[in-house]
Amino acid sequence: MSELLHTLANACQHSEEIKKSRFLAQAMPVDTPEQALAVVRQVSDPAATHNCWAYKIGQDYRFNDDGEPGGTAGRPILQAIEGQGIDRAVVVVTRWFGGVKLGAGGLVRAYGGTAAECLRRAARIPIVSMARLGLHCDFAELALLKARLRELDAQIEHEVFAADGVELQLYLPNSRVVEAQERITDISRGRSHARRLD
Repeated sequence: MSELLHTLANACQHSEEIKKSRFLAQAMPVDTPEQALAVVRQVSDPAATHNCWAYKIGQDYRFNDDGEPGGTAGRPILQAIEGQGIDRAVVVVTRWFGGVKLGAGGLVRAYGGTAAECLRRAARIPIVSMARLGLHCDFAELALLKARLRELDAQIEHEVFAADGVELQLYLPNSRVVEAQERITDISRGRSHARRLD
């Protein structure tokens, strides 16, 4: 999938009243399933009729209908997340029943629509695919190498000094890997080569 995914810049919410039932969608950025489930526990209202939710983190996803008819709440929330091109996020849609039944189609539209509108209004940040590189360099080249790699948004994760030089582990955007490898080879006059670690 080549299209750029986004995650949420921060938590957001959106509320709608549909046939006397109140629906509140709350969305948050998350990095792990554990974080997503902690958010579900944190924002769910025990006094509400239903707290339905879904999360998507890379290939990992889960959803829950919380007592609504199967497939009418959690799955439409997940589809809203995917439809908006969002990743690394959890959405909880809480419903306070207002006395009018919506039917299966109405529930799908209410849960999916409230979640989608919440995400549509949310501030987003692009998810940048990252890579790790490892290399060995001479002491004399270290300062220049660090300065030139910083220009490529590379962060130094590990730096180990040995008798014959320095072992570095870099973390940088995937799109800058080739450029970083060429820069390292140039600065070291071919003595250092960066290899991918992931």
